[in-house]
Amino acid sequence: IATLLFVFVGAGAVVFTGMIDGAMTLWRRLFIAVANGMAIAILVSATARWSGGHINTAVTISAVATRKMGVTKGVMYAAAQLTGASIAALLLAAVIPDASEGTLGAHALGPGISAGAGLVVEIVLTFVLVFVVFATAMGPKGPTHLAPIAIGIAVAMDILVGGPLTGASMNPARSFGPALVSGEWADHWVFWVGPILGGLAAAAIYQVVYLRRSEEEA
Repeated sequence: IATLLFVFVGAGAVVFTGMIDGAMTLWRRLFIAVANGMAIAILVSATARWSGGHINTAVTISAVATRKMGVTKGVMYAAAQLTGASIAALLLAAVIPDASEGTLGAHALGPGISAGAGLVVEIVLTFVLVFVVFATAMGPKGPTHLAPIAIGIAVAMDILVGGPLTGASMNPARSFGPALVSGEWADHWVFWVGPILGGLAAAAIYQVVYLRRSEEEA
């Protein structure tokens, strides 16, 4: 449910602002960043007690890798995220006029950005996001009451920085749904490999360096 709603709002912000102004202007970029950040903050708050607020497949994979979640549950979460994202994209396609659909907010590399460069961008952006998730929502001493706000700000910040480069996916499910429905698969692997590697790196550093040091000091 959370991923469905997030993709509908996040990808919808791309499409709806495009209906008003086809160019990716500064105001449009700001609107998309704020809409995505607010959606994440609200939906994480709303679903944290149900499922931990797992909206992002890269976060789920990182949680499984650090044994904060079992493999079976992780697979179920990932399947739910991909299904929710696909349903959201189908809903967008159903309500948006055909002439305005475009790629339904599917992620793509920016002009002049190579697949290698895009991969690095996605790794760095997702590292920031997943580190914030672990440090605030999953860590034993994290400020869990501030986690939704911190995660939402991290998403908005990453979109402002990485939006012109890769669209700032950070989430394989967010990229998958619109790509599946629109058929836009160009360089799609970047939006899986980058977020997964970035998430795993952030989780590993948090567990091995940050958390262990905190335990030693305690």
